[in-house]
Amino acid sequence: MASISGLSAKARAALLARMSQRKPDQQAETPAGRRGFGDLPGMKEHDMLRSAIETLNLRSPFFREHDGIAAGHSRMGNREVVNFSSYNYLGLNGHPRVAEAAKSAIDRYGISVSASRLVSGERPIHAELEAALAKLHGAEAAIAMVSGHATNVTTIGQMMGPRDLILHDAAIHNSCLEGARLSGARRVAFAHNDWQAAGRELAAARAGASKVLILIEGHYSMDGDTPDLARFIALARQYDAWLMVDEAHSVGVLGATGRGIAEAQGIDPAEVDIWMGTLSKTLSACGGYIAGSRVLVDWLRHAAPGFIYSVGLAPALAAAAIESIRLMQAEPERVAKLNANAALFTRLAREAGLDTGASEGHAIVPVILGSSLRAVRLSEALFQAGLNVQPIIFPAVPEKSARLRFFISADHSEEDIRFAVKTVAETNASLGQV
Repeated sequence: MASISGLSAKARAALLARMSQRKPDQQAETPAGRRGFGDLPGMKEHDMLRSAIETLNLRSPFFREHDGIAAGHSRMGNREVVNFSSYNYLGLNGHPRVAEAAKSAIDRYGISVSASRLVSGERPIHAELEAALAKLHGAEAAIAMVSGHATNVTTIGQMMGPRDLILHDAAIHNSCLEGARLSGARRVAFAHNDWQAAGRELAAARAGASKVLILIEGHYSMDGDTPDLARFIALARQYDAWLMVDEAHSVGVLGATGRGIAEAQGIDPAEVDIWMGTLSKTLSACGGYIAGSRVLVDWLRHAAPGFIYSVGLAPALAAAAIESIRLMQAEPERVAKLNANAALFTRLAREAGLDTGASEGHAIVPVILGSSLRAVRLSEALFQAGLNVQPIIFPAVPEKSARLRFFISADHSEEDIRFAVKTVAETNASLGQV
């Protein structure tokens, strides 16, 4: 019952009593006499939290509709809210030049390329995008795929095998974990951002492995912190391992011109073996990519199932991403504005007594609450007050780490930031012990 630990003892007892009175057809368990889905992984936990939300007369904070572009402000439920739940870090989604590039691509190529690129879905715009991505990361080549999540799954799953070792940060994204699981390789997690712990694990396990892959993120999507990249590069060289860095939340955020963690920490990007990124955040499109050596990229083009057996990236998405890269590089003031906003939010939140964890104040700032139900209740109260921010709850994070996660944008004004922090602090205090 960890998911209801945010309730007072009296409220918890009342909730459990009400939940125990639910009718059988309200339960997730498999009905007698026919095959159901009540025994799916996590179904009981999901049902418990859903039931708690319903019993407490809360509205689900998930799947809320936006009527328009989800930028620093958004229209939801026929009213405008200040929006902190979108990856539109530099405000490029909906930019006139980006929209025009996408429309022009549709006029020329259609909405879909209607085939795998290997078969007959290749278009010139794919090569143009991949050249731009490779240049962005200082790599020899790049390959773009239709899903960021699938990019990690298919790349890691295809590269590694049962005789290999995958060493990953304990906070690594689910897509990396799924790719590692698919590969059949031995998987070892090390304490978050602890390069010394990673070194100890490598020293203990390297001798028994054929290939070794170290997985880290450039900017962690739950906590908003960054690794010491140079230390992990040194470990990879010492133990003859590949280093793969997931830059999904780094591009457009880290570095003076938004090139990511290598630029931010003054490191030659060629020192990293594999760069992974997404098109769905700063680059205002959808999809994922791998940038690295020409040999690796050519092999993925002919070996990665997620590329070979999937339709090619939609032309409009490729064009939008290309134009977003151009705008980001031409207007570095967007990156500066984003980081100034995030730094202000982080400073004000800490001054107000809010727990922002290890966030470094770049674009992702959690407000850690320690209770899934408190996070859901606070999210709903803030929505009513004009703020859209999503809760991150168990099992996505441990119950004690349940939080609201704020995505800061260059579109936000200083007034938006100050209003948000003040409203969060006051509303959270007003909830008391829920």
